[in-house]
Amino acid sequence: MIKVLDERQTRLSPRYLVRGAALLVAVLCFGTVGYMAIEKWRFLDALYMTVITITTVGFKEVRNVSDAGQIFTIVLIFFGIGIVAYSLGLVVQAMVLFQMREILGRRKLGLIKRSMKDHYILCGYGRIGKTICKELIAHKIPVLVIDASQGMKSPFEELGIPYIIDDATSEDVLMEAHIDRAKGLVTVVSSDADNLFITMTARGLNPDLFILTRTEEEQNQKKFLRAGADRAFLPYLIGGRKMADAIVKPAVSDFLDLTVHDKDIELKMEELQVKDQSGLAGVNLVESGIRQDLNIIIVAIRKGDGEMTFNPSSLTKIEAGDTLIALGNKDDLEALAKLLSEPRPDQKKRPR
Repeated sequence: MIKVLDERQTRLSPRYLVRGAALLVAVLCFGTVGYMAIEKWRFLDALYMTVITITTVGFKEVRNVSDAGQIFTIVLIFFGIGIVAYSLGLVVQAMVLFQMREILGRRKLGLIKRSMKDHYILCGYGRIGKTICKELIAHKIPVLVIDASQGMKSPFEELGIPYIIDDATSEDVLMEAHIDRAKGLVTVVSSDADNLFITMTARGLNPDLFILTRTEEEQNQKKFLRAGADRAFLPYLIGGRKMADAIVKPAVSDFLDLTVHDKDIELKMEELQVKDQSGLAGVNLVESGIRQDLNIIIVAIRKGDGEMTFNPSSLTKIEAGDTLIALGNKDDLEALAKLLSEPRPDQKKRPR
């Protein structure tokens, strides 16, 4: 059904609607000029006669029509009625298909929302929330947005983002967002009190959930962490430090912007997790061939317990559950991600 709708929607592009309007104008011009030439009527009378003729409203002629005018009227009726019907048909079809597309789009989003798993729940779609949502979608991370603004319904549907228009502080709303199956929750509503309440409610509903929140006051950061948040960020503090870095150490600031945020350059910094079945698990960095074969620099290694080792030595052992902070070419990083998730073809699985 959706496939058929897309094909018909393509056929009813603005080009065809413009073509229908142009044909309608052409008929009006043809009839008006014809009556002015044959009957010597003034412009308004000729236009009026043309309109009542092609629309078949049945009004009386404005003046007596000659034999030549009657023949012209017959020709105008045959051509005009068909073109008017065609133009109006296009308009009606466009309206019907628009409504069908909207209904099917909502149904599709509803099915996606009901089947979501290992997704992130984003509470609040303001300036910060919009940026977060955009980045998650760019990295193909499933996200469901909760926002209280009724005006956001249409933008969400146009962008194809699963959403709930309601109060994110409600336990029932979080349950509707399948918080029990979610991987994480990000709360960036405007009020610190609401963010704190959402954090406490979410932690109670899913003890294993990763919770990221924003706070406006630095003294509230510890309160959020005690309430169950894994991370509590201060946007203004982060923004201020970033602006200061652009002055104090501009080269470092530019490098981080390019490697982390710029999608147009080949050099990227990514975090890659070592899977249990990886053929590189139990191998030290120098034996892994990551630097030699893939030309990738391992900037840091985060262990499963959260301990971070920066600039690890060549003898540092890679273990299952580690997260490698790697810098390199996009294609090389994808190759490394594959190595970290699959056993080597020439290597048997090591005993743990």
